[in-house]
Amino acid sequence: MKKIIDAHIHLSNIQSFKETAQLLSKVDYSLAGVQAEMEAANIVLAIGMGVTETPKMGFPDYEANTPMGLDLGDTLPRTIVYCAGINPYKLGTAAIAELEREIQKDNVVGIKIYLGYYPFYAYDQVYDPVYELAEKYDLPVVFHTGDTYSERGLLKYSHPLAIDEVAVKYRKIRFMMAHFGDPWTLTGAEILYKNRNVYADLSGLVVGARKELEQAQQGIFLQHLRHALVYSNSYDKLLFGTDWPLAPFGPYIEFIQNLIPEMYHEDVFYNTALKVFPKIKKFL
Repeated sequence: MKKIIDAHIHLSNIQSFKETAQLLSKVDYSLAGVQAEMEAANIVLAIGMGVTETPKMGFPDYEANTPMGLDLGDTLPRTIVYCAGINPYKLGTAAIAELEREIQKDNVVGIKIYLGYYPFYAYDQVYDPVYELAEKYDLPVVFHTGDTYSERGLLKYSHPLAIDEVAVKYRKIRFMMAHFGDPWTLTGAEILYKNRNVYADLSGLVVGARKELEQAQQGIFLQHLRHALVYSNSYDKLLFGTDWPLAPFGPYIEFIQNLIPEMYHEDVFYNTALKVFPKIKKFL
C-alpha cells in the first residue's frame, strides 16, 4: 500500500477511549503509541477530531468549551492535524471569536460537529455561525453520523438525512459524514449521491482488534454497507478513516481494502482527503 491518510482519529483525554483501547482494540492509546502505529502502517498523516470532556460530566460533555481540541499529549507532531470540535451549548460571541482564531492555525484543517452527542440537528440555527466561518475560511465541516459511542447520545439527531438540508443551503462548504451514517448507510448513500459537496469517511464501522474486524467480513454483518456503497456509486467521495483508538490501523486498512474495489484504493486512502481537507497539503 502506498502512503495513507487517515481522515478520522482521536487523541483526546477521554475515559471511554482509554477503556476501549485497553479492553477491545488493544492499542497503545498515547502519543507515542499512535506515532509508532502510524509509522508501521505507512500512515503519513492523521486528522484528529477535536473533543474534550470535563471531570464533571464526561463526553458528551455540555460543559466543554468551544473549540475542542486534542489534549492527550502536550504537543502534536507534524503528522497529526485536527478539526476543531464544537459544543453547541458554548457558542456565544466569545466562543465564536475563539473558534475563528483557532481555525486559522496551520494544523487546524476542519471543524467537527457531534450530531447525536449533542441534541441539535445539523440544520439548527445554533450552528449557522460555524457554517459561516467554514465558508469564510474554506474549511470542511465533519459531522458525526449514525450510532453514538455513548448511550447518552440521541440517535434522531445523528441520522444523516438532516445533512441534506444543510448541504443544499451551504453549497460552497464541503461536508463529510463520519462513519457513512452507519447503520443508516443507504440514507447516507443517497445524501452522498445527491449532493456534490458531501463526502463520507469509513471510520468506526467495527470496534475491536483484528479478530473482530475479520469476523465482521463474514456473513451478513456488512451487507447493508456493501449495498449502500454500490448504490451511491460514489467511491471517489469516500475517505479512509479508522476512528482510532476504536480499531488498530493495520487491520483496519485491510478491512477497508476488502470493502472497496482496488481501482479506487488510491482515492479512498489518499487523494480524496486532499480534496476535502486542502490545508493538509502543506504537511505532506
